[in-house]
Formats: sequence, C-alpha cells, structure tokens
Amino acid sequence: MAVFNHVSFDEHEQVVFCHDKESGLRAIIAIHNTNLGPAVGGCRMWNYASDDEALTDVLRLSRGMTYKNALAGLNMGGGKSVIIADPKTTEREALFRAFGRFIHTLGGKYYSAEDVGTTTADIMIAHQETPYMAGLEGKSGDPSPFTAIGTFLGIKAAVKHQRGLDSLKGLKIAVQGVGHVGYYLCQHLHQEGAELIVTDIHQASLDKVASEFGASVVAPNDIYSQDVDVYAPCALGATINDHTIPQLKARIVAGCANNQLAEVRHGEKLKELGILYAPDYVINAGGIINVSFEKDYDVHKSTTKVEQIYQTLLSIFERAEAENRTTGSVADEMAKAIIAQAKMVTVS
Repeated sequence: MAVFNHVSFDEHEQVVFCHDKESGLRAIIAIHNTNLGPAVGGCRMWNYASDDEALTDVLRLSRGMTYKNALAGLNMGGGKSVIIADPKTTEREALFRAFGRFIHTLGGKYYSAEDVGTTTADIMIAHQETPYMAGLEGKSGDPSPFTAIGTFLGIKAAVKHQRGLDSLKGLKIAVQGVGHVGYYLCQHLHQEGAELIVTDIHQASLDKVASEFGASVVAPNDIYSQDVDVYAPCALGATINDHTIPQLKARIVAGCANNQLAEVRHGEKLKELGILYAPDYVINAGGIINVSFEKDYDVHKSTTKVEQIYQTLLSIFERAEAENRTTGSVADEMAKAIIAQAKMVTVS
C-alpha cells in the first residue's frame, strides 16, 4: 500500500500506522499540516472494506481539517485518525486505551476527538492515556449540536444567495443521515418551518425524527431523487458522484458530511447544472470551532464564532459567482492563502 504516490496524498507531514496486538487496534493517524498550530481532528471508527479504503479516508479527511480550521479562523492545523473496526463493538476500553497511547507518542502534534462511530465516552477512555484529546466531557463536550448549528446557518446562507430568502419556511429539505448531527439539524430545520424528507440505515433514528419533526421517511437509495429545494448529505462522504448527480432535483447541496464530492470534478458538474454547493469543510466547521474553546470553555463565545459560518459561505458564494468558478475551488484558494501566510510568519 503506497502512501507518497497515493491519489489522496497531499504533502501530508506525517502518516502513522498503529497496531496493538492485545486490543486488536488497527488505526491510521494522518497529520496534514501544522502551519497554524497542532493538528486537530476527530477519530472515525468504521468497518472499512480494505486498508486502502481507510487510508484514502484519513488522507482526505485530514486535508479537509486543515482547510476547515483555516477558514474557521482557528489556530489549529489539520489531522484526522481512523480506527478500522466495527463501530458497534462493545469491546472499547482496551481499544481506546491503546489508541490513546499511540496519540501520546506524537507529543502534542495531533489532538484527537470524537467523530463518526466514536463518542465522547471513547475519547475519555483515550484521555486516560494522554492529555492530547479534545471535546472532553465536562468541557466542550459533544460537538454535534454545534456542527448542526453551523450546517443550519450554512443552508440558510445558500438559500439567501440563490433565492434571496431569509427563511426556510415551506422549503423542502432532504436530509441523508439523521444520527447525532443530523438529528439536531432536523430539529433546527423543523423549528424554521421546513418540510423534511429523511433517510438513514438505522430505523430507530428515523422513527425519532419522524415522530418529533413530522419528517417523511424514504429508502436510502431514494433520497437523491426527491423533489426538494435542498439536499443535505449528513452521513458518510462521496455521495455526490456520477451515479447520484443525474438524480438530483435539489438546486442546493448543503450538509454536514465530510468529503461529499467523490472527486473534484463533481463540483464542476454541480456548477454546470446550476446546483449551488456549500463546501463541506466550511459548512460543517461548527464542531471543531466549539472544541477550539475547550481550554476556557464559554458556550456563548463558541456559538458566536460558529455563527460566522453564515457570512463566510456568503463570501465564497459571491466570489465564485463573480469569478465564474466552483465554490470548492474558491474555498480551497482562500484556505491555502491563510495557511501559506501562517508559514511565512513562522519562518520570519
């Protein structure tokens, strides 16, 4: 399994493969860039089909964290980690203790936190082995509600830019994935008066949003073709691809999932079709913004900074339209400029 010539390798500073025989831990830690500060990004636990699939995911996710933290105005670099295991496993104590020990060997160059398939309880287990964990219980805690706030405001920014509307009342929104973040997002959308169409692989999650928010439930493969105003991908990545794009009736793609575009060219395709795309690492930055306040946690300061996502996205949308470019390329360029400037300051 090659790394340096891997299609998703992007000048990453460090990639660490972790194995612990006693616990069965198999993990990969990817540190993309530390110009702005120590790399910070969550730990995803997933039953990957192959080691290469896990490597691809962690390389892409860590790069996204670098750009996410830069555009969010945080003094943090970008990193991510993945554990190759069934996220439903109950054998977690030894697994996350071993994970914490590997994190500790990096000496503070990378801080981990919860992500898909992991919880704050898992992070607290790892924290027993290392101080280099974030999103701790009793401090910033579960980042999901803040990711949801940012995503909700991002959807509002997209609707404002494309349709000139200040409210989502009466709009139809398809939410793919109603787990931790997706549930809170549905709550905000429902309170705003939006009509929800949802899907998920977990029936209990669907039953909850259907009962509480009056959401209509569709099969996973049917979510793309719904006649809605907004498609909000809130599960795993790469759901914008050659197969799904022709099915989309939504004129806006804005959700909290990472790596929503299977390939960069899919952003070009959305633009060609007149579909406005909210770059994923911009709209879903609420969670990491909340984590950034962990040392002297203040929920009001955190929320105020999360709310800046609205204006950041409006700026990206306006610039992309003015320059006839994709929103993704504009966001990437803005992030790279911030990172490059940070390196110049460090060198000088």
